[in-house]
Amino acid sequence: MKFTLSWLKEHLDTEATVDQIAEALTDLGLEVEEVINPAEKLKSFTLAKITAASQHPDADRLRVCTVATDEGDKQIVCGAPNAREGITVVLAKPGDYVPGLDITLSVGKIRGVESHGMMASMRELELGEDHDGIIELPSGQVGEKFIDWLAANDPEKIDPVIDIAITPNRPDALGVRGVARDLAARGLGTLKPAKEVSVAGSFESPLKVTIDAVTLDEAPLFMGRLIRGVKNGPSPEWLQKRLKAIGLRPISALVDVTNFFTYDQNRPLHVFDADKVQGNLRVHHAKGGETLVGLDEKEYTFAPGMVVISDDQGVESIAGIMGGLATGCTDETTNVFLEAAIWDTIQIAKTGRALKINSDARYRNERGIDPAFNAQAIEQATQMILDLCGGEASDVVTAGAVPDVSRAYRLDTDRVQSLVGMEIPADTQRATLEALGFTLDGDMANVPSWRPDVLGEADLVEEVARVASLTKLVGQPLPRVQAGVPRAILTPMQKREAIARRTAAALGYNECVTYSFIDQKSAEAFGGGTDATMLENPISSEMSHMRPSLLPGLLQAAARNQARGFMDLALFEVGPAFHGGEPEDQEVLITGILVGHTGPKDVHGTRRAVDVFDAKADAEAILAAVGAPAKAQIQRGMNAWWHPGRSGKICLGPKMVLAGFGELHPRAIAAMDVKGPVVAFAIHLANVPFPKAKSPTRPPLAASDLQAVERDFAFVVDADVEALTLVNAAAGADKALIEEVRVFDEFIGGALGEGKKSLAITVRLQPTTATLKEKDIEAVAAKIVEKVGKATGGVLRG
Repeated sequence: MKFTLSWLKEHLDTEATVDQIAEALTDLGLEVEEVINPAEKLKSFTLAKITAASQHPDADRLRVCTVATDEGDKQIVCGAPNAREGITVVLAKPGDYVPGLDITLSVGKIRGVESHGMMASMRELELGEDHDGIIELPSGQVGEKFIDWLAANDPEKIDPVIDIAITPNRPDALGVRGVARDLAARGLGTLKPAKEVSVAGSFESPLKVTIDAVTLDEAPLFMGRLIRGVKNGPSPEWLQKRLKAIGLRPISALVDVTNFFTYDQNRPLHVFDADKVQGNLRVHHAKGGETLVGLDEKEYTFAPGMVVISDDQGVESIAGIMGGLATGCTDETTNVFLEAAIWDTIQIAKTGRALKINSDARYRNERGIDPAFNAQAIEQATQMILDLCGGEASDVVTAGAVPDVSRAYRLDTDRVQSLVGMEIPADTQRATLEALGFTLDGDMANVPSWRPDVLGEADLVEEVARVASLTKLVGQPLPRVQAGVPRAILTPMQKREAIARRTAAALGYNECVTYSFIDQKSAEAFGGGTDATMLENPISSEMSHMRPSLLPGLLQAAARNQARGFMDLALFEVGPAFHGGEPEDQEVLITGILVGHTGPKDVHGTRRAVDVFDAKADAEAILAAVGAPAKAQIQRGMNAWWHPGRSGKICLGPKMVLAGFGELHPRAIAAMDVKGPVVAFAIHLANVPFPKAKSPTRPPLAASDLQAVERDFAFVVDADVEALTLVNAAAGADKALIEEVRVFDEFIGGALGEGKKSLAITVRLQPTTATLKEKDIEAVAAKIVEKVGKATGGVLRG
């Protein structure tokens, strides 16, 4: 929505500057997108007077002028044919930017004669196309600002243009008067009284209008009148300048009048060449298949149900959107039929979208115009046509009735202050609404007909708040419910998630946030894809099921990165996984993947492929950070998408699984189009026991002051015995004394024989009550040998 400052002042009596108006409009919710102020580029130019002019010694077409300026006499070389003694000119000094030439002046020599500036032409200042001579002003004092002279003598040349963005709920601001009303309510001026025009008809219109009964919901009112004997042609200069300033092309006086009212009052109008209309006009639904060549010279085909205006010959106009070319006004038009109608906004939007027409009329009619202004609009437009084109007006033809849009809502001034958070006196609130056009009857505010967006008491609060300016709100801390230190807001699980996320990031992983929906094939590959987790209304076929694991999303992210040349990746995600359709089937996991190698190639050969122990170490680090017990068991028995020999799970018992880790199965990563190897971990955050103590204070460090003892054992076992089984058996020999069991050697073959291997472990004993004696150590060693023998069949290596 564009308008000029002078146009605005026809509705608003104000002394506010452009900057003040722009700031107020944005604060009122009418965001200013651009202000085009011609005075900005002319502010450095001043008036000067030529006191002497002589021929240039080396150029026939140049003259050397002595120019009186506010800085004294200056010598300027000028080539304009009208440069002569005694005229008042516009001076550009050295250092001034000349917009029409796109240069910044400096002192120079022209054919050997110094020139201290230039005297500007209309084109050089972008004020017109005249460049045959310099500007001659009929008045003005030396040193006077050129923009001040223009403001007093030719203000249109520096008339600022303001462009505002209009939200769909403010159709009233699509007219200059609506904008002026908002500014007046803010206090930036006084809204001038609305014009009241009445043009008496001198004859009965021979052209009648009817609306089909089934169309009244979409076209409740149509008013028109015939104006005969008009003389169409170019509109007056003031109207052309006004339209050009906002980017519209003047066409003819009759058409320019309708464009003027479209922007001045948010009142789209249309004019038919009455001599081209066959019979009477009828507003009705299209049957489907009818065609019309619009004013934009494009042909449109109508679908059944679209509202059109027809004469006896066929469709002549797309109701509320665009007229037809066949009945459009031309310079030869002498009899014109003026239309002002009310249309259903939804119908206009549907038709305009279907026909792909974006006209000013559609833009306003689909947002809503003032139905109560319809009669006055046709009177004012008639008067302007008579003033500009002459002619004689008929009586007004009316079909339908003005829609009843009256409604009222209660204004609770105390409630307004409570919701807005500012002290706004009740009288100020009432005055604000009255300034915006509301009429108050006690506490009931009657909504003006031009505000279709006000639909409840909450909208009254918004109107008061935006005019009062929310920029005046002062921040106030919320009162505490109870004195002292406030209680924690985050739940223990939320804190645990944050710790896990931060720890994974500290380990070098990059966080991903993927969709909770995946395709059925991927879901089935990771233990899901059942009907219980299928969405009833999926976004697409690739998002049909809830994810049973976070691994598919991470692997898809890895595949996208690899496709773009990033082969070595460390990704993680914290989020829910869904094992069924019930709430209890959802759990929060932290899952991470390592893809490719541990680092870039280097001369030291430290680069290697990621392995299961990388994933295990990272899983244990995160578990430690969230408070998992230090002593846990490593067991086998992983799902099918893990490598059967290179994966495991960290447990507190047979049924309490804290995490899984290992290498992903080659089939799983191939199905996700990822180039391996890929190792991963998945931690069940809810399975980690929470501390029993509720106090935030840490318990004292339990450090023993007694000497720890380490003993090494080498057992000969069958080759298929897992080291984990041996370690768990040794650790269970004495849970009080044994602090750690660690494998440090494996030997296969040699004298051990076929199918045998040697596993060497070190056992660390940490006493807490007394220093261990040799007999105590031997007793524990015997238990270790016994336990390992029962669990694995292994014997000490001789």
